[in-house]
Formats: sequence, structure tokens, C-alpha cells
Amino acid sequence: MEAALTAPGAPFAVVRAEHGPLVYAHGPRTLREFVEATWAFGDLPFLLSGDQVCSYGEFFAAASALARRLTDVYGLRPGDRAVVAMRNGPEWQIAFWAVQLAGLVAVPLNGWWTEAEYLYALDDCEPRVLLVDGEQLPKVAAWGTEAAARFVVFHGGGVDGPLPEGAERYADLPDPDPMAAPPEVEIRPEDDATIIYTSGTTGRPKGAVATHLAQAGAALNPRYQAACSALGRGAVPGQGPAPVTLMTFPFFHVAAFTSLYSAMAAGGALVLMPKWDADEALRLIRGHGVTHYAGVPATALQLLAAADAAGDGLESLRGLNTGGAAAPPDLVARLTARHGDRIEPRNGYGLTETSGGVLANFGAAYRAHPDCVGTPTPVTEVRIAGPAGEALADGEAGELWLRGQSLVRGYWRDEAATAVAFAGGWFRTGDLAVVRDGLVAVVDRIKDMVVRGGENVYCVEVEAALHEHPDVEDAAVLGVPHPVLGEEVAAVVRLRPGSTATADGLRVHVGRSLAAFKVPAHVLVSPEPLPRNATGKILKRRLRGAFDGLA
Repeated sequence: MEAALTAPGAPFAVVRAEHGPLVYAHGPRTLREFVEATWAFGDLPFLLSGDQVCSYGEFFAAASALARRLTDVYGLRPGDRAVVAMRNGPEWQIAFWAVQLAGLVAVPLNGWWTEAEYLYALDDCEPRVLLVDGEQLPKVAAWGTEAAARFVVFHGGGVDGPLPEGAERYADLPDPDPMAAPPEVEIRPEDDATIIYTSGTTGRPKGAVATHLAQAGAALNPRYQAACSALGRGAVPGQGPAPVTLMTFPFFHVAAFTSLYSAMAAGGALVLMPKWDADEALRLIRGHGVTHYAGVPATALQLLAAADAAGDGLESLRGLNTGGAAAPPDLVARLTARHGDRIEPRNGYGLTETSGGVLANFGAAYRAHPDCVGTPTPVTEVRIAGPAGEALADGEAGELWLRGQSLVRGYWRDEAATAVAFAGGWFRTGDLAVVRDGLVAVVDRIKDMVVRGGENVYCVEVEAALHEHPDVEDAAVLGVPHPVLGEEVAAVVRLRPGSTATADGLRVHVGRSLAAFKVPAHVLVSPEPLPRNATGKILKRRLRGAFDGLA
């Protein structure tokens, strides 16, 4: 099936670029080219937030008007950085795409960060304009004033108060002219398009810099995966109604871009949630006829649980897409047990450094192999590398290395980190993986793997075993120091309401499917949700203190 999509002259044909990686032979070369094509969708709904409906035509006119203001009034030029920091809403997308139409470099910042974390990123990227809502304005106002940066302040708390020097309210700007074009600027494929900061779960965030060509590849990757999915179901790619996607990823994260690009390329609608709530998600799915869910595995499991509790059959839903964190294998089992084959599950793998998803597992393949993240897109090359960087054979576990169009060019102003991570043209992910029959399975993070008395214990495997217990809502496995073994396995578990499971009972449960050395020596039951970052990854460093003094 895939060969028909990638053959010479086909929509997803690939060629080898002069600088090494594979690239799509057809399609856009810049994000400006990509977004300009959406103007043709006109009055079709694009962004739905509360009672607000923003069509593609309204969106493009607003983004074009703001882009002209950035260039003609503010005097910004290609290469200047523009921070985007606000909650999910239509204005976020208007701001981001205005930056792209103006030829600037968009820097989406994590809305959950503290002021200190904001200041670190601002000092690092030195933006000339800050596109923020009232909630984020206090975190950046002092820095922006001292740096003589311009501000555009969107909705939210604090907008009605005094603004910093050089700031104006978006609501006060002239109404967009639907017939006006974006500014005339030259944007080349090799120009920088985005700087997206890594999650910083193991240290200071690094600014991953993606060119326009890389982001254009990231925009085509989900379209290729959607075409493969359609062929697998016996359908014709590109036909049928446009998708309606419930977007629960924060826009500042690359996982959101994968779903965003997929929707925009097909003229689909995005139903936005400013804050996650499973019962509200059910209401939105019913009210808007949502066809696809996009979110982290934790919220997907909560959605399925809420639907079961409410007796909601999720009748309009055709796809359940998860990303941002590893999905427990029982997620697809629960979906299938309740809804059969009607709702297609989709899982994948991507990083900030890959500009979103570059591997995907969906449909029958996902149901058969729920522990895998799937196969790569045609412009993504995979190597399972040994200690010396040598390619390992199928079935052998090694570090996952990636190369392809959508990979970033490196880290902003950090040549040392770039040289380490991107040696020889390959990106070293830091993940342990194995390939079997063409399917990639991520075994664990190299730094998270527990070495117990010389035996490797993959935390993901133990977490999957814990998730198979019906009383387990969430689980995290990590290594804790041991004076003889070096490390031993520990787990923190969050149980479902009304559960009677005990720590000893959970250890017995794990021992039924895994070797004794993999069974957690310590199991702590947490009364609170496990700490996660904005993408759903568990912050294990916050959990380690609970085991202090056990060795």
C-alpha cells in the first residue's frame, strides 16, 4: 500500500537532499506556502472555542493583517524572533501564523512555566515582539520593557489594566481586510521557522530550531499517515468529510502541531479546550460531532472512563489519537473492548527535535502490536545503534537514531549540545528501542532504565504490567539506590476511586507476567495524581524523594 503513495510522481514521493536526509519531492517548502493554501477553505469552520467560531477565511485575514502590522508598523524583519505565549484559543493560531506570514521565527512558550522559566527563555532567544494574553503578560512585561520589545496583548486577565510601554491590545487593532494579502517578504526553505523549547524534564530546556523545510516536512508527515490509514481501511485517501478534532494538546507543544497540520491540510475543524475536563470533553464531542480525539494517553484513558460512566457510546468518534508520552498497551485493549473496531486507535512517536510525529501505529497493526510506536514516514530513516554507533540487527535493543526532513537543525546558540545530539547527521534520541518486522518499539529512556545487579529492567515494561491491573489508574517506575545491587526497582501508583488493591497485591500481579528481578521492591500508593508536564510525561525526578532512606 505504502509503495503506491511514495512511488515517483506520487503525492509522497521522496528524494535525497544534497545535505543528506530524505525529503518529500512535492508539497510546500515553507510554512507560508502551507498556510496560504488554507485560504481556499473559505467559510469552512477552522477554530471552535466556546461560542466562538473562526472560519478559515476569517483566520487567514486576521493572520495576514497582524503579519503586516509586524512588518510595516513594528519594522520587524525575517529572522527576528517572536514569542507566542497564551492559552489555546483562536488568537494563538492567528498569532503563530502571522509570524510565519511575516517571515519571523516563532517561539511558542510553555504557558505552564513560571516567570523564572520565562526569563530564561527570553534571555536565550531575545525576541523583538511578544504576542501574549493577559494571563502571561505579567511574566514577560518587565523583560520586554527593559529590552524595548513590542507587545500585542490578547484576551485574558489583566488586559484592562495599564499596559507596558510598547504594548497595544489586539482588540484595539483595525478590523482585518478579508481581501488584503500578507506582506511581501522572501522566505527560503533553509530559513528558521520555529524555536521550540524542550520540556526540560532532565535539565534546562534547549531551544530546538526548525527550518521552514523541516516544518513543511512535519506538515506532510501526518497526511502520509492518514493516507496509509485510509488504505488500510479500504478507503480512498482524501475522500469523505473533513475531520472534526477535539484538540487537548497545548498549542506550544509539537504534539499539537501534528494534529494541527493534519486538520489544516484537509480543511478540518479544531474544537479547543482551554483546560482539560473529561465530562466537558464528552459534551464537546456530542455537541460538535467530533470525529477525532487528540491528546496524551492519560487524558484519553480518562475520556474512555468518563464515557463508560456516562453510558456515552462516543458515536461520532472515528479516531483516538494519542501522543506526547508513552501509551500503556492496555489503552487500545480498553478501547477495543468497549467500541470494537469502530474507533481507530493511533499512537506514535515524535520529539521536539523531530518537529512532531515521525513514527505511527494505527488500526489493525496497533491492535496487534500495542507495545509498538509503528513505522516511520517515508522521509524518516531509523537506526538502532550500538555503543559505537553501529547499526544493530532486528530484535536487538539499542539507541534510537533518526534522520529526516522534519528534524531540527540543532539547538539555539548551543553548539556543544548540537554536536553531541546530531553527530554524523543522525539525531540521537536517548531512547532505547528495538525493531521487529519493521515495527519500532521504544523500550525505555536510556537514563530511566534500571540496572539491578547487572540486569537491565525497562521501566516501560513494568509500567505496562502495572497498568494491566484493573485498579491502577496511573503508574511510574524508577530506579532507587541499593548498596549491593546498585539499583532496584520502585513504583509509584495512583489507584482508581474505590480500589482495594494493596502494594503487596500489585507486586504479586506484576510477578505473574514478569521475572522476579523486574518486580518492584517498593510500591508506594499515591493519594494524588502523578506529576506530569504539559505533554503528559511523568516527572520522575519529583517522585524520587519519596524513596529516600530506603536503601
